[in-house]
Amino acid sequence: MANSFFKLIFVFIFISSVALAQPADSLIYAEGKVLNAATKELVTAHITYESLPYGNRIGSLNNSTYSFAMFDNEKYSIVVEAPGFSTAKYMIDPAEANANKRVVKDIELTAGSSNKKPVAGNEMRLDNLIFEVNKSKINEESFPELNTVVNMMRDNPNMIIQLEGHTDYGGDPKKNMKLSQDRVDAVRSYVLSKGVQKSRVKTKAFGGSAPLSRDNTPEAHRLNRRVVLRVLQN
Repeated sequence: MANSFFKLIFVFIFISSVALAQPADSLIYAEGKVLNAATKELVTAHITYESLPYGNRIGSLNNSTYSFAMFDNEKYSIVVEAPGFSTAKYMIDPAEANANKRVVKDIELTAGSSNKKPVAGNEMRLDNLIFEVNKSKINEESFPELNTVVNMMRDNPNMIIQLEGHTDYGGDPKKNMKLSQDRVDAVRSYVLSKGVQKSRVKTKAFGGSAPLSRDNTPEAHRLNRRVVLRVLQN
C-alpha cells in the first residue's frame, strides 16, 4: 500500500512539473537580419532591445542577425546602430507572430547620420570586450573593438572619454568596486599604448551599484558586467 501511495505521489509531481514547464513551449520569439537597404547585404550592428512599457527585460548583442524571447506577451522596442548608417528604431508586437511563434522582422539600414562625430554625453557599451573570469586581463578577442575606440580617438583629436566599469551586483561590494576599476584601468592602458594621450582618457568605477537588470538570469548578469565609453568632450 505504501509503495503504491509513493508511486502516485511521484506521478503527480512528474505531471505537475511537466505542466509547469509547458508555458515555455508557448514563448514567442523575435528574429531577423540586419541588412544594408541599398545592397541587401548583411550588416553587423549593435542591437539593443527592451520590453515595453517599463523595460524590465533588456538585452544587447553585436551581430548581423538577432533572436530573443518575448516574455509575458509584452511588446518590445529594438534599436539598431551601425557605423555609416542611420539608427533604426522599431517596435515588435507578439500579436504578429506566425504559426511557428516567430515574429520575423528584417531591419534595413540606410546610410546617414551615424557618420556625425560623437558629441558630449554620447555613450557606447563595449559589448565585445571580454575579460578573464573575475580578473582584469583582457582577452585578445577584444582587441578589434578596442582598436575601433583608438581609431575613433584618432579621428576626433579633441575628444575626451570616460571609461566606466560595472560588475554584477552580487558578491562583496568592495571586491566588485576594485574589479570594475581594475578593468577600466586595463582598457585605458590598452588605448594609451596605441598613442592616445593620457589626459584624454578618464576612468570611473561603479562596481555593482548601477545594474541594468536585477533579474536572476545568466543574460541579466552578463548585461550587468560591462564597460561603457562616455564622451565627455569633442
